[in-house]
Amino acid sequence: MKQILLVEDDEIMRITVRDRLQREKWQIDVAINGHEALSRLDQKHYHLILSDIRMPGMGGMELLERARKHSPYSDIFLMTAYGSVEDAIACLRQGAADYILKPFEMDDLIIRINRILEMQTVRARCASLEDRCRQEHQDIIGNSATIRHIFTLINQIGPTDSTVLISGESGTGKELAANALHRTSHRADKPYIRINCAAIPEGLLESEFFGHEKGAFTGAHAKKLGRFELADGGTLLLDEIGDLPLGLQAKLLRVIEVGEFERLGGTRTIRIDVRLLCSTAKDLKEEVEAGRFRRDLLYRLSVIPLHMPPLRERTEDIPLLVAHFLHEFGRKRGMNLSLSRDAMQSLMRYDFPGNVRELKNIIERVSVLSPGPEINGNDLPSDLHTLRTAINETVTLPLSAAMASAEKQCLINALVHCGGNRTKAAGQLGISRKNLWEKMKLHSIEL
Repeated sequence: MKQILLVEDDEIMRITVRDRLQREKWQIDVAINGHEALSRLDQKHYHLILSDIRMPGMGGMELLERARKHSPYSDIFLMTAYGSVEDAIACLRQGAADYILKPFEMDDLIIRINRILEMQTVRARCASLEDRCRQEHQDIIGNSATIRHIFTLINQIGPTDSTVLISGESGTGKELAANALHRTSHRADKPYIRINCAAIPEGLLESEFFGHEKGAFTGAHAKKLGRFELADGGTLLLDEIGDLPLGLQAKLLRVIEVGEFERLGGTRTIRIDVRLLCSTAKDLKEEVEAGRFRRDLLYRLSVIPLHMPPLRERTEDIPLLVAHFLHEFGRKRGMNLSLSRDAMQSLMRYDFPGNVRELKNIIERVSVLSPGPEINGNDLPSDLHTLRTAINETVTLPLSAAMASAEKQCLINALVHCGGNRTKAAGQLGISRKNLWEKMKLHSIEL
């Protein structure tokens, strides 16, 4: 249901317009002046703000200016009984969606509001398409030394046709790395096909890989091309390759070695030219030792290994990631979202077992549940208030490594607390600014 805020100081006009808008099945809230309107904007997002220009206290033009900063995705429709062509042009130049002179026909007002809401729907669809395209071409976010090393490797590996095995914990961005490898390759304008080996039932995987002929099995009513064939000339990503059944591993090995296969139920040999990328959250060497993965296939897949680091090993990238996700979800909510200092400190102390995906889910959750545009520490999930520890429960670090990890975290906490001001952070830590700079360089901290 569309949410509309009606701002009008004249009681009769306010009631008349509200009653007519409610007949259109819109949710209408009312305010008698600009100050009350801003208070309501702190509590709720509105698709449209319909406001009189001249009101006691804060008028419509001032409300227009402040509302555009506060709720940039809300359209503002101004009404006035004292207007002129120059006034209308001034309103539109300052960002109003429309302008109407009193007295007006209610049907004319409804037509104009519907036009604005329809344009919002069009913009939302465009934004959705942009999001889908952005997901296809989303970049890895970060500026830490670890991530810069990943960028260097991708730029070196991308232009080749070598098979790449991308490893890393769940949520570290393995698929983003694969996308980047495809975009930097000479196959970037060719097909990029992905298949999740863990998401498809074992009995259907072979058909998904290699396709089938009509009548190959019960339910095969037509010929189907497999993912290898669809990716011919381009790139194929086998996600979660560690979950591939042993029987299919042998067939995959043959395709990699000879570059050809037959569809299920077919006899014609099909040759393909595919650049293969694989990703896994499992330790494939352990899977080989356990007899669940072929050793020869592992050798063929790991021509070039690429390991995506967990978020706890690049905590200095958290502020960049948070800013990106706040912008993304703030746009969907129609607000300029921000994070308070105590909330950022809580995020910096947390070890993120779910990595970047967990951070994204946390920001999405609080962007929806937070009552206002600023997200405070109390808005975060309760488990984030637990102090971050660098010591694994099952492994005791050497003293030197533990001390280095603790020092690095102490430096990051001080820098975040001081808003990145190195002089203040050095004073808080009781060291010189030069000493702080040297320690930041030692620990690859860039804030």
